[in-house]
Amino acid sequence: MINIKIRMYPFKFNPILKSTIWGGEKIIPFKQLNEIQQEQVGESWEISNVPNDESIVANGADAGKTLSDLVKEYKHDLVGKENYERFGNNFPLLIKFIDACDDLSIQVHPNDELAQKRHQSMGKTEMWYVIDNNLGQAHLCSGLKKSITPDEYASMIENNTICDALADYAVQPGDVFFLPAGRIHSIGAGCFIAEIQQTSNITYRIYDFNRKDKNGNTRELHTELSKDAIDYQVESDYRTHYTPKLNKPVELVSCPYFTTSVYDLTENMTLDYSELDSFVILICMEGQCTIKDNEEHELTMQAGESILFPATTGEIHLYIDKQVKFLETYV
Repeated sequence: MINIKIRMYPFKFNPILKSTIWGGEKIIPFKQLNEIQQEQVGESWEISNVPNDESIVANGADAGKTLSDLVKEYKHDLVGKENYERFGNNFPLLIKFIDACDDLSIQVHPNDELAQKRHQSMGKTEMWYVIDNNLGQAHLCSGLKKSITPDEYASMIENNTICDALADYAVQPGDVFFLPAGRIHSIGAGCFIAEIQQTSNITYRIYDFNRKDKNGNTRELHTELSKDAIDYQVESDYRTHYTPKLNKPVELVSCPYFTTSVYDLTENMTLDYSELDSFVILICMEGQCTIKDNEEHELTMQAGESILFPATTGEIHLYIDKQVKFLETYV
């Protein structure tokens, strides 16, 4: 039998654009998709293996295949040996851009144990990187600012005072928030965000400001489900603090579900992944560059694009056009 070495390459995907009642108009121009006529796009799912919302490969020999197809076909060559043993054919991360023209509902996500018990799903730990803040007007909520009990929480939902218990932040571009499962949170109007999360679509809606749809109906709240999912611990500051650096990686988050760093480059750089047993995703937020991997695959990366590099990638060389800023994440 002849062993044929799999020659994998960096993958781009067609974005999954989702119009929402709170969506804005930033995502389409940010991603340079001006030929698309779609309004109130609140989310672009960049890389997704969520059932019925699976990303489709946009480039190369595997164009037209789903992300699920890739995992099933390439297994550990795509995601890494330990990741394949841990997650099987389930790609573990979901990458999004979010544009909020109005406040989103207040939410919480269950952890792995609770999500598996109730929904046969992974939980949802996530992080936000603020790309834009609508000329300084944006805010968001992350965590509790005062101690409450589960029963007090339910009462505050009932009497419309839950916002009094939440830590609220005015945000600037570059702000980072880590959101472990169980932390109450809400994205406010004006936030334009890159989101990295576990592959899960399990969300408990805590409060929706008593908003009504065109038929006069309020949206369903998940008070009892969320009551047991919330982490009631209070912290003094929920923002992730870091020092930006030019032409050096800066680690933002390291947790069991993903490790994420930010790069702000004005000079060419080589990234060495030869000892990393994982895929790598780059999420571009500013500028553009040309990328070549160790097998001479070449492609461009520009603001609004997310690229998946398989675990077989040894290194990538970035050739910078003026400046580029991106997030790097892996498991």
